[in-house]
Amino acid sequence: MSAALQLQDVALTYTTRAGNISALAEVSLDVAEGEFVAILGPSGCGKSTLLKLTAGLLHPTHGRIMVGAGTVTRPGRETGVVFQKPNFLPWKTVLANVLMPAKTLGLVDGSARKRAREMLAMVGLGEFADNYPFELSGGMQQRVGIARMLLHDPQLLLMDEPFAALDALTREMLMLELQRIWEQQRKSVLFITHSIQEAVFLADRVLVMSPRPGKIVASLTIPLPRPRTLETLGQGEFMVLCQHLRGYFAHA
Repeated sequence: MSAALQLQDVALTYTTRAGNISALAEVSLDVAEGEFVAILGPSGCGKSTLLKLTAGLLHPTHGRIMVGAGTVTRPGRETGVVFQKPNFLPWKTVLANVLMPAKTLGLVDGSARKRAREMLAMVGLGEFADNYPFELSGGMQQRVGIARMLLHDPQLLLMDEPFAALDALTREMLMLELQRIWEQQRKSVLFITHSIQEAVFLADRVLVMSPRPGKIVASLTIPLPRPRTLETLGQGEFMVLCQHLRGYFAHA
């Protein structure tokens, strides 16, 4: 299976008034086409930095990042990104917010609007296209963020703790929703999270990062059958996998 994403010895060092700070230490990883990979690690280990590098929002001090056959040098159409906060323009409707990337990406207006409505329907929010973001719940806003991410049909989805600010019940609902969307779209996904349960439930494979300077210290394949349900959260194999991953942070 070919790789949708490759990171080859990627490192990042920040220069500050107090000296150089090494955020990432030669990270190498790959995500296969159609694979869902979660990255799990402690706060401050460089997970979000890694995602921003992959999105072309930051540039590595060392190493190479490839999406498909191309080297990442700036944000591009190959990737779609969802952050922890969706950052909507409150004076624009839900539909207009989903369409925000269209002009930047050079999408034709008519086809972009049709695509935006299709993506809103897919995340279950077709009837809210003319509402404003403040009229939606936190979970609904995150689904709008997913629709916006999918607008230009990217090869690779980058998700930076998109459910972290939500309550437990809403998070579980959106885990199911994201799994459903992924099974329909079969996009490659790099998913950043602090939650061991979230990583095990969603991913085909979980990568564990060390404290700063961040590096990959473990890779765990998740053999749980799909589709996974809320009952999966209580199954013995699920809990064994969670406990195994928890062992990497016991002395962090």
